[in-house]
Amino acid sequence: AEGLNLCTSGSATSCEECLLIHPKCAWCSKEEFGSTKSITSRCDFLQNLIANGCAGAIENPSSSINVVKNVPLSSKGSGQSHLDVTQIMPQKVALNLRPGDRTSFRVQVRQVEDYPVDLYYLMDLSLSMNDDLDNIRNLGTKLAEEMRKLTSNFRLGFGSFVDKNISPFSYTAPRYQNNPCIGYKLFPSCVPSFGFRHLLSLTDKVDSFNEEVQKQKVSRNRDAPEGGFDAILQAAVCKEKIGWRKEASHLLVFTTDDVPHIALDGKLGGLVQPHDGQCHLNEANEYSASSQLDYPSLALLGEKLAENNIHLIFAVTKSHYVLYKNFTALIPGTTVEILHKDSKNIIELIVKAYNSIRSKVELTVWDSPEDIGLTFTATCQDGLSYPGLRKCGDLKIGDTVSFEVAVEARSCPTEDTSHVFTIKPAGFRDTLEVAVTYNCLCGCTSHAAPASGKCSGNGTYACGLCECDAGYLGARCECEEGASGDMHHAMCREAEGKPLCSGRGECSCNQCLCYESEFGNIYGPFCECDDFSCARYKGVLCSGHGECHCGECKCHAGYIGDNCNCSTETDSCVSNDGQMCSGRGTCVCGKCQCTEPGAFGETCEKCPTCPGICSTKRDCIECKLFNSGRLADNQTCQKHCKDEIITTVDVLETDDPNAILCAYPVNNCVMKFTYSELPSGKSNLTVLKEPACSSAPSAVTIVLAVIGSVVLIGIILLGLWKLLVTIHDRREFDRFQSERSRARYEMASNPLYRKPISTHNVEFTFNKLNKSYNGTID
Repeated sequence: AEGLNLCTSGSATSCEECLLIHPKCAWCSKEEFGSTKSITSRCDFLQNLIANGCAGAIENPSSSINVVKNVPLSSKGSGQSHLDVTQIMPQKVALNLRPGDRTSFRVQVRQVEDYPVDLYYLMDLSLSMNDDLDNIRNLGTKLAEEMRKLTSNFRLGFGSFVDKNISPFSYTAPRYQNNPCIGYKLFPSCVPSFGFRHLLSLTDKVDSFNEEVQKQKVSRNRDAPEGGFDAILQAAVCKEKIGWRKEASHLLVFTTDDVPHIALDGKLGGLVQPHDGQCHLNEANEYSASSQLDYPSLALLGEKLAENNIHLIFAVTKSHYVLYKNFTALIPGTTVEILHKDSKNIIELIVKAYNSIRSKVELTVWDSPEDIGLTFTATCQDGLSYPGLRKCGDLKIGDTVSFEVAVEARSCPTEDTSHVFTIKPAGFRDTLEVAVTYNCLCGCTSHAAPASGKCSGNGTYACGLCECDAGYLGARCECEEGASGDMHHAMCREAEGKPLCSGRGECSCNQCLCYESEFGNIYGPFCECDDFSCARYKGVLCSGHGECHCGECKCHAGYIGDNCNCSTETDSCVSNDGQMCSGRGTCVCGKCQCTEPGAFGETCEKCPTCPGICSTKRDCIECKLFNSGRLADNQTCQKHCKDEIITTVDVLETDDPNAILCAYPVNNCVMKFTYSELPSGKSNLTVLKEPACSSAPSAVTIVLAVIGSVVLIGIILLGLWKLLVTIHDRREFDRFQSERSRARYEMASNPLYRKPISTHNVEFTFNKLNKSYNGTID
């Protein structure tokens, strides 16, 4: 084998030790193999042992699998004996495991058609649910009609709850004993508070359900939270009184309009004893330990629901949907649906939840031993394999899905140890039982010969080696402890002049006995080798990815370098989109070194400033919010978009300098969102609830706009023409006035011109005052 030989470097001194080193290590039990001066090891890879002449005497056990019970899957549930319905195949498997040697088997699961259904309706009868009670008076008849479209074998039961009838959860003053609604003007009369009351065992007589519901009256508790978890646990564990059938699918519908009390809330009322998970219904079918035990924890609820194969359906009002949705992540096999305030949609809700439950399969493991490693690979309806997944969704009734289960033993327990664990689809009664035994012993060990002549009569011969009795040593137990002499020393020097046993051991009976060291093992014919004097990386010998052999790191497959700190694998560099380092960097030693400016993340997948980032985030928005786009497949979407936190808003804020604004077209509209990176390494996407759309103009509007534009342009041109003409005229008139002012006419030369003043001369003589005048009169 090339590179590090894990088998020979392990210094195995027995066949069993060799098998534990690595699943590919084998042991040579041949008597004459190697020599006292050779480093040839009986523990080696199979091909090396064969090459060294050990064919036919090799111990190399392997893991094996035996299918004990393999009844074919059923196709229908109600057309045959219900106990014979099979939904998982195989039903029993026996594994014989060698430590480290992984073996696998395939499991098939099918949701059969027309499977019997038991539905227990658990209702909150606190005062706020009064209008809901009125609306379910005839629920049994209508629900049975709808469910019989899905199964021909349907049974219905009924129970109710309020809260613990102790302070401070309920009204406990004497005046409230018979009517806790005294003094409450809106509803002055109601029944006393109670924890849980089982009213109707599962039955196919739906009229009985209607009659029981019509008898019910609401009660009143003091605080807002209800004691529903007490009721859920009792409905799950009191199997005989509730009437759960082993051969049916179990549905527990929990309806409420408020939050529940959980474990430790009971301390407010002085209840310090944790819930014991047992049934406490008295002869009147009422929860008798309500005032003695605390509320159950989520873990206890999940355990009891799974044990009894019960699917819990939370039917809650919209205001509490998020809280109960978080509960479903902590209680396997649970779904949550929104209940209208008056419970009018309860039938539609139950049918929807039932179809949701039947559309998925998830494997659970019970009683798995600590030294057993399990890995799952799901093959769903799309035909693709999903390593690490143990569930499939989007199934139709009758679909078959398969899972490959790989099992590996990590160590060898004590002799004759066996384990049994169970693989079970959540909510199914069908199980796969897996029995595990361990293959840790070599066959040659059973032929051990005490006081064998091959060991000089001083030891036990087994698997080609002598195990010497106390006081004897040597390859054949030929020497006694303490025997020494110069004749033996020469055989303990690696070369002339070298110290005996390299100064790290004692020479005894022609062979070196190496000292023990607190740092590791010292080994070799001359104690010249050890497994701790090698290069380290961050204080870890050979980086934890190799073995130290004689001062040199022998790297495991997939690692190189003096200290084995450089991985040659590139799987960790492949981003969710299948590209190496998202196309923005190079893979060096198994880690991405981002070369694109602004890119970061384990696979350079984060890059707010890179072109095309909006397109990548768009895919996640489309698949997560609208279940559309190229990643619409549920598993694909979860895988590619696991680090995306998407928030919808009515108005998009764009003033964040660290956020990138993105937009893409959607049906003649534009969907906008902002993208930024959070310190946690996740991406924050803020998306508009609805695309921004602009209405298309009508043809009439376009025609009127064109006509108006033409008229407007004409008016503007006419105005310009008028302005130019006016300017021109004014200039001409000014020029005329100027020329007129400069004109000079010769008045005398004009024969037609006459002065406007006429002058006439008159000759006369007269005397006046003895004066004589002679002249003209003007």
